[in-house]
Amino acid sequence: MFAAARHLFAGLVLLLATACASAAPIAATTPDLAEAGVVREVPAYRLGAADKLRITVFGEEALSGEFLVNGSGQVSMPLIGEVQASGLTLPQFQERVAAALADGYLNEPRVSAEVLNYRPFYILGEVKKPGEYPYTAGLTVVNAVATAEGFTYRADTRRVYIKRADSTAENPYPLTTAIQVAPGDTIRIGERFF
Repeated sequence: MFAAARHLFAGLVLLLATACASAAPIAATTPDLAEAGVVREVPAYRLGAADKLRITVFGEEALSGEFLVNGSGQVSMPLIGEVQASGLTLPQFQERVAAALADGYLNEPRVSAEVLNYRPFYILGEVKKPGEYPYTAGLTVVNAVATAEGFTYRADTRRVYIKRADSTAENPYPLTTAIQVAPGDTIRIGERFF
């Protein structure tokens, strides 16, 4: 009886090995987007409309406070008026405010600025709750999908399409935890095709 069991076991092992060997070429030809090595680099943050800033002019409480970047990309500040902010990094904006204050108002002004509330990101397509959501630092596509309560059953979970706020083109990326989201981005989760 043991000899028959050994022959049956050997036959099953041979059958399994043959099945695995024939399946290997099929698995090898299917590209895995996550292994493609595509990483989306998010450039240095540039200010834009709807960003809320805290600006501190050291030693000048009347000039310090919380300000909003308006629709034309400017911040309205006391004494110096409108200062262009849209498209600038925080250090560039700080320099611009300091230069405006130094132009006849203060001697050697020291200015600090920080973003209190970033402009939102948008997520569309095959997620349960598409819409506009507040941006948080370090946001990834996977976090954004979780914020939108996850994928629908039709979602293509292998790739994502992202349109940056300052671009008209939508670019595809593999849907991994390494793909970063920037404020103002529009994320689209496509539908999978069987």
